[in-house]
Amino acid sequence: MRKKYFVCLGSGQAEGEGSCQEKGKEQRRWGFGKEKNMSVASRLSEVFASSEEIPFDDSSKFIFFSDCHRGDNSWTDDFAPNQNIFFHALNFYYDQGFTYIEIGDGDELWENRSFETIREAHSHIFWKMSQFYEAGRLHLLWGNHNRKWKVLRQVKKFLYHFSAERERKLGMKQIPKPLFDGIKVHEGLILHYLPTNKEIFLTHGHQGDVLNDEWWWVGRFVVRNIWKVLQLVGARDPTSPAKNFKKRIKLEQEIVAWVNGNLGKVGLLIVGHTHRPYLPAEKEPPYCNTGSCVHPRCITGIEIENGEIRLIKWFIDVNPVTGGTLFVNKEPLGKPRKLKDFV
Repeated sequence: MRKKYFVCLGSGQAEGEGSCQEKGKEQRRWGFGKEKNMSVASRLSEVFASSEEIPFDDSSKFIFFSDCHRGDNSWTDDFAPNQNIFFHALNFYYDQGFTYIEIGDGDELWENRSFETIREAHSHIFWKMSQFYEAGRLHLLWGNHNRKWKVLRQVKKFLYHFSAERERKLGMKQIPKPLFDGIKVHEGLILHYLPTNKEIFLTHGHQGDVLNDEWWWVGRFVVRNIWKVLQLVGARDPTSPAKNFKKRIKLEQEIVAWVNGNLGKVGLLIVGHTHRPYLPAEKEPPYCNTGSCVHPRCITGIEIENGEIRLIKWFIDVNPVTGGTLFVNKEPLGKPRKLKDFV
């Protein structure tokens, strides 16, 4: 039986939340627990069955981003060029009362061993995210590149609190400061749409992708020790469907097949992982993809507002009226769809 959150009604403020303690003991530190069946379909079904629910209605507002891949702000940090766009977008959504749900791979913990380095490099991002959390408007999902957050012990150690870099460097007494104190990082979530009593399933989308799920430790080794160096000469990451067209299409086809086979249970599926933004047209399968925050010169995401769902892009634009002043702009990618068309 699923746990339920009582959140996201009206302005999206939390009205109360059940216990977020994980059931049973943790598996091995990095999640080496062996799966019985690692196909895309079986893994998606497994995550769907164990996901917690968040009820919402047409007054609720959500913004979904995924695949930020926040790094150490070095030349290998794919997020760094778009960090100002992302920060501006977060400020906009916070001021407008949106709930932020990050659908996996927020932190690049395959290339980078230290989360503290990432948090310090993008401290302004984590500050704004902590404001969402304090307001009861932040939910995090883990993906293959931040699988570390699957383990509650790691979440408690790194995400609950942090110590200031200045205090550490000066040898001062370190006073832990709250970051996301008490947060639970999910593999999947379900948004329960009250007007129709149907469900939207959220998960990262790497499930069943062999090098990113069952053999994730091989993928991490390749990215951390080989591909990070080969990036200098423009090599493509062999583990990533985002940079491998055939792999991306194959994975998306398998995910869509699962959606088509579960239309009685799942009204709409929203994933990331492949970095290919997508919102279905009429009569297409109810499969959506947020895209990523590491596109060249832009970030993409999905909004839900006033009972509609839309794919959006934030980017650097030029204002010719002011002589070419640069500013951060937002535009829709295609037409919005009514949620009732799906759920």
